[in-house]
Amino acid sequence: MHFDLSKKQQQLIATARELGQYNFAKRASHYDREAIFPTENYQDLRQAGFLKLCVPEEYGGLGADYQTYMLVAAEIGRWCGATALTFNMHTCATMYAGLMLDAYPLTEQQRADQHRRRLHHFGRIVEEGKLYSQPFSEGGEDWTQRPYATSARRVDGGWLLNGKKIFASLSGAADFHGITCTEIREDGMPPTFQDTVYLAVDQNSPGFEITGNWDPLGMRGTVSRTLIMKDVFVPDNEEVMPRGTYFDMRKLWPHGFITVNPAYMGIAEAAVDFTIKYLRGEIEGMPPVRRRHYPTKRMAVAQLQIMLEQTRALYHRVISDARPNPDKADIIRMYAGHYTVMENSNEICQLAIRTCGGQAMLKSLPLERMYRDSRCGALMLPFTAEICLDRIGYLSLYSMEEFENLPAPKAD
Repeated sequence: MHFDLSKKQQQLIATARELGQYNFAKRASHYDREAIFPTENYQDLRQAGFLKLCVPEEYGGLGADYQTYMLVAAEIGRWCGATALTFNMHTCATMYAGLMLDAYPLTEQQRADQHRRRLHHFGRIVEEGKLYSQPFSEGGEDWTQRPYATSARRVDGGWLLNGKKIFASLSGAADFHGITCTEIREDGMPPTFQDTVYLAVDQNSPGFEITGNWDPLGMRGTVSRTLIMKDVFVPDNEEVMPRGTYFDMRKLWPHGFITVNPAYMGIAEAAVDFTIKYLRGEIEGMPPVRRRHYPTKRMAVAQLQIMLEQTRALYHRVISDARPNPDKADIIRMYAGHYTVMENSNEICQLAIRTCGGQAMLKSLPLERMYRDSRCGALMLPFTAEICLDRIGYLSLYSMEEFENLPAPKAD
């Protein structure tokens, strides 16, 4: 699909490319090797105004829409996958509370209250350069099937939080963690999705702890450690969205839950870029040995290009489909696109390594890091590769009403 990009989109993508090419790429191996957060990259993103990329213009942001974010983030992922993946966690906080919530049927009073919330949270990002995260995984189960285990109890002036979040990207780096939790009901009834509360928690709050080691296979620069909350007090004004609306977004804006995709689309692009340069003898710091005259190399590059074009075409179609209340065909395509990017990114990296040969296994070259980073995509909730396949099957064989009313699977 060809995008007729606006001048603003072209400028934003060009800025991301410049930052990536001249800054992010040369730092990526260090962040990966040491498993440390890409702090310097975020200083660059902050200076370029990208922390406010999806903050609406009326609140001082750049006002980028969903499609623009997905294109910019993919360009960032081309140069540093961990930076693109963590950038998603920050940007989603602004999209959910901003452009996506605008499509929600709020009452006049709720809109007035949300305006005050936006002034508060967006103001921190725009005026102070604050960094938000959005951890939601709690371990053990698909969190889209039942309310969050992390609880929020109403107290005077705010909430008391208890629970944990695992794989919490930006742990230690974010100023505020957007914690999704379930309000404890006073009537004693079991909680529902409508009891979901979304609160911004200062990481310096008493009772808030970051724990565990971080030494994973890939995406090491995300530093996604575990957050523990024990009677953490959160003031009322730290509510990010109206009660119950966050979880409703999975139906209203399902494409909002595949925003990790750009990091892996970018890695796929980068792997093909590197392979072509390597075979042409154009890698900086290496002898200019050309390998393009081998028929086997040309065949492999052709396979890479075909797989990349297929992946890119579906990715672009999916992000152009994104809108409130998409139809069933769009949702099936969304899952198919998400699955395709996650799986093909790793397949492309595998083939790129085989095509370049033994040198590609060395940590002095980026392909082995891209391979490890790309392997992580299919494992990421809420939509792992297996969940995508399951839902495509369900939606193909059941009506939307039947699908929405299916009972949640029970753990053994």
